[in-house]
Amino acid sequence: METRAFQAETAELLNLVVNSIYSHKEIFLRELISNASDALDKLRFKALTESSILAEDSELRIKIDLNKEKGTLKISDNGIGMSKEEVIDNLGTIAKSGTKQFFQKMAESKDGDVDLIGQFGVGFYSAFMVADKVVVETKSPFAEKGVKWVCDGKNAYEIEETDREKRGTEITLYLKKDEDDKENSFLHEYKIRSLISKYSDYVRYPIMMDVEVEIPEEKDDEGKVIKEASKTTETKTLNSMKPLWQKSKNEVTEEEYKEFYKQEFKAWDEPLDIIHTKAEGTFEYTALIYIPSRAPFEFYSSNYERGLKLYSKQVFIMDKCADLIPEYLGFVKGLVDSSDFSLNISREILQHDRQLKTIAKNIEKKVLDSLKYMLKNDREKYEKFWAEFGKAIKAGVYSDFAMNKEKLEDLLLFESSKENKLTTLAEYVERMPETQKEIYYAAGKNRKKIENMPQMEQLREKDIEVLYFYDRIDEFASMSLREYHEKPLKSIASDELDITPEEEKKEVKEKKEKLETENKSLFDSIKEVLKGKIDNVRVSERLKKSPVCIVSGHEGLTLNMEQVLNEAGQNMMGAKAERILELNPDHKIFEVVKKLHDDENSKAKFKDYCDILYGQAMILEGLPLDNPTEFAEKISNLMSAE
Repeated sequence: METRAFQAETAELLNLVVNSIYSHKEIFLRELISNASDALDKLRFKALTESSILAEDSELRIKIDLNKEKGTLKISDNGIGMSKEEVIDNLGTIAKSGTKQFFQKMAESKDGDVDLIGQFGVGFYSAFMVADKVVVETKSPFAEKGVKWVCDGKNAYEIEETDREKRGTEITLYLKKDEDDKENSFLHEYKIRSLISKYSDYVRYPIMMDVEVEIPEEKDDEGKVIKEASKTTETKTLNSMKPLWQKSKNEVTEEEYKEFYKQEFKAWDEPLDIIHTKAEGTFEYTALIYIPSRAPFEFYSSNYERGLKLYSKQVFIMDKCADLIPEYLGFVKGLVDSSDFSLNISREILQHDRQLKTIAKNIEKKVLDSLKYMLKNDREKYEKFWAEFGKAIKAGVYSDFAMNKEKLEDLLLFESSKENKLTTLAEYVERMPETQKEIYYAAGKNRKKIENMPQMEQLREKDIEVLYFYDRIDEFASMSLREYHEKPLKSIASDELDITPEEEKKEVKEKKEKLETENKSLFDSIKEVLKGKIDNVRVSERLKKSPVCIVSGHEGLTLNMEQVLNEAGQNMMGAKAERILELNPDHKIFEVVKKLHDDENSKAKFKDYCDILYGQAMILEGLPLDNPTEFAEKISNLMSAE
């Protein structure tokens, strides 16, 4: 027998599991039965193309054996089994990208009552919560030898090849004694039966166990006992085996739906909504869909795989069928089962089947209808959903606005300058005065930064509501959306912003033209000093208190979008937003800069003031400075000047 050390993260994980403070240690049985069911699913799928592997042992099952004398609990299946290499890969290492996040969640869990085991796909290791030693004996139908794996939950495990003939896996748990040194409760038949009824009743394969059965006494016609009552052992199936999704909705309780969600999809949260639907007609299918309440830790990463489980006549076909759900609804969990799918075709053909496209369209509509109902009838629940998955909905608008605009625009939520809560576009439009023709928004990292933007001054003065965009994708989604019910979306940092009342426009325009004509030489000089940094200089209509601001041209990228692309490393072409420096003619600094410009002896100081004004505008916009050290130096020189 060969001894191998665990991968470092695996050893740390085992230590956490063994010494964790889980109050629900019973979930180990659910996890091991679930793994056995998965092994049987894989065998059934493999048998579609290699039927010979079922020839000698076609009755698929899961078996539980209790041995009170030895203190062992054994779970066995006749599923796909594992080769030696697979045992090392699956049990000796953790190939999950979420292991570190698992450690973090464990550390954050104060009461230890959070079911993290299923979330991170480490269900097998839950066995060490109740066992001092675990022995796994397994054989793949494609391997000549069987494999034995032994571990005490510490830093190493032993492994050897065996002469095991039957395919499948047998896991023996040498159970820990209870704290009061009495017999372990998991060795009691009633305990195991209650746990299977609670967690695994809907597993698709029989879960069998030898149970003690009482044989009543027999009496003759005169009432005389002719045979004493006795006990015997019979092998009984402990679960109903009818898949939960095949039951009528009236037959399933909410708790059963939730428990199925946790077991089948390795989930740890409570679902926000459950959609159980059956379709009849051209072709029939059943779908069981869950809208989670929490985003998986890797949901917004490129590693996340979306998709629904696919079954045909209750036979597992595929774990992540991406064609069944649009990318923007990738957070949805669930399954689809249809008797109309052909089982003798490959996965590739199945993924592009016409039936799948129709089902996907129907599921998308069901999910969106559920979200719209939630938004209308349970705002608190919907806002909880939005906090987790709002970015995904906005990504749906951006990725395919032609298809998704009308589907998703009423689901969008944003903070605003008026409401101290999230608001929809419909609610914003309803509050708009008749004279307002556009929906205004401001992009920034947080509420405080947006409210400190100089561009907000005029809108605040005129009591005009502004939507706040915090997520990087918000402006890109707004570009795709363009308008809502014929009301264009307009950035307050756009050079085209025009909120001056009609009766004041003529006077404001004349004043602006006069100032720009009188100060043309000044503006040309500023533009020359800041050449390569700005595209134009002009008098500002929007500034009230601040001396300067920077805005984007009406075409192309905004400054915020340019920054987002640069930070994400996606601005391959080096695209830049058109930058316009606006000066407040009513601010004292304007006169100071003008005097410096007109004084031949102050050219160097004038250049420094131009750079400082530009830097100030960039900082107020939340944009990085080209040279922070140089900017700080010029401020210091200005402050120390006599």
